Amino acid sequence: MTEESKNTLSLLENTWELNKADETQVAFLMQKLSLPYTVGRILCSRGISVEAAEYFLCPKIQTLMPNPSVLNDMDKVSEFLANSIIRQEKIGIIGDYDVDGATSSAILRLFLEFFGIKVEVHIPERDEGYGPSDLAFEKFKSHQIKTVCTTDCGTTAFEVLDKATQNGFNIIVIDHHEAETKLPNVFGVINPKRLDEKNDYPYLKYMSAVGVMFLTLVAVNRTLKNKGFYQTHPAPDLMNFLDLVALGTVCDVVPLLGLNRAYVKQGLKVIAKRQNLGLTTLIDNSKISSRVSVYHLGYVLGPRINAGGRVGDSSCGHKLLTTHSPKEALELSLKLNEFNATRKDIESHVLAEAIEKLEGTPQTYPMAFVFGNTWHQGVIGIVAGKLKERYHLPSFVMSIEDDEVKGSARSVAGLDLGALIMTAKEKGLLTKGGGHTMAAGFSLAEDKIEDFKKFAGEYIQSKLSKESLKPVCYYDAVLSLEGVNLELAQKLELLEPFGTSNPEPKIVIKNIKISKPCIIGEGHVRCFLTTGYGSFLKAVCFKCADNPLGHALLENSDKRYDVLGTLQIDRFMNKETLQFMIDDMKGTENE
Repeated sequence: MTEESKNTLSLLENTWELNKADETQVAFLMQKLSLPYTVGRILCSRGISVEAAEYFLCPKIQTLMPNPSVLNDMDKVSEFLANSIIRQEKIGIIGDYDVDGATSSAILRLFLEFFGIKVEVHIPERDEGYGPSDLAFEKFKSHQIKTVCTTDCGTTAFEVLDKATQNGFNIIVIDHHEAETKLPNVFGVINPKRLDEKNDYPYLKYMSAVGVMFLTLVAVNRTLKNKGFYQTHPAPDLMNFLDLVALGTVCDVVPLLGLNRAYVKQGLKVIAKRQNLGLTTLIDNSKISSRVSVYHLGYVLGPRINAGGRVGDSSCGHKLLTTHSPKEALELSLKLNEFNATRKDIESHVLAEAIEKLEGTPQTYPMAFVFGNTWHQGVIGIVAGKLKERYHLPSFVMSIEDDEVKGSARSVAGLDLGALIMTAKEKGLLTKGGGHTMAAGFSLAEDKIEDFKKFAGEYIQSKLSKESLKPVCYYDAVLSLEGVNLELAQKLELLEPFGTSNPEPKIVIKNIKISKPCIIGEGHVRCFLTTGYGSFLKAVCFKCADNPLGHALLENSDKRYDVLGTLQIDRFMNKETLQFMIDDMKGTENE
């Protein structure tokens, strides 16, 4: 592809760019692992070496999980929790109200209850705020609980946790959020992002909270075994928890590399066994008829579990994933479906207002920065994500409350949001804040909004060039329509699970015509791609009927296009057929 054609804008005004790959390495991968060229090229372009490719294609927990003791405080925490189990002590759990919080608190609870431990769980409502609170510890005190584990929160909750420690609580923080040089005054902090970690296994930093929790349970399980506990008691099968580990890992949008990849790959197999009553009930009530995939976890099940914490009852997700009652599972899954419908309505309203504010005001900095007085704080994270997709810019969305402003942010490649938020907090611009590279939450006083805007804008300008903010669609391979077949699609599935840092492969099919287009559903377009000489491929483009891409598809002319998208296998009634999901198009070079 020439430099000129590479930079020609598509119908959606994107630049297309082929991911780079060392052709010598591609040939080596093809020969070593008997892979087709396209699969070998994708592995190579994603930095997967020949040595690592086997583990990437067949990720296994036992080969990718290190000794849990590599993490600071792991040994003393596992010893403490093992002794608490042996002594049958009550334990309190504080979780977060998102999917990662629900799943990490759920597997800890299920593990403890397996041994007959009485557990009290506190999932804060959004108006209570993120993380540990005095209210939670008052609740534990009333239940005579002295040992408390925080999951997916706590690393920077200094004031609340220091106070609770002074009041006699034994507190264990199990988290994955960005840490400061200072740690809370608690019994132990297990967090791969602690600044004093050795980083012998750097991919541990990618773990979600539920991934860190699973590693912790492996350590506790090992300690119980070494103490001889299982000589007189049954042992749990920790692999049964991988369904929830996969769910939390995907929904927290962490990189699907290393151990995370194994978590999700094996977790999908556990989900297929339908062992978790609540999750299975939600799957059935979400009308998922095919095998559950990463897509279903991230875009169907995750939003429903999240909906309780956004617009309803924060504890619903946790309760659903830990219930043993079919009646309760049905009630909770239906309630979460209702919450999700409400969330969609609220989200649409806030998104429309946010777009109106942004597009009606000149923007000083390369970011989408917007706030509103009546915006429901439960949807601002989703709205930030949609603004990021719309404008290809880091996005900050804030809801002004009576006592403080609560915000959520989403990032683009090249900008570490977690670092931005931590720096702003250290400068006194934020009262609370934390997050990851691509997503963060924060709070601030209303009179600090403009100061924070200036700081964030200048920070982003210093980290991102104008070139890096231009929308680019990266693709992995170029094929003719004749080169697209079911066998290739099956080989591409070897690269699953797809997600952050391992996106679904993008293919460009060259020089095709559009045949038999029609609108289906809510603004989707179905058609066939054809060479004009007999070859046809079924294709679908979602939510495009009203944009230039949809208009071109529906035009049904003799024009020829290059089409960018993903190749998928449609499995229906035990029959496999090939289909192409269209993302973008542009006129072919040969026109």
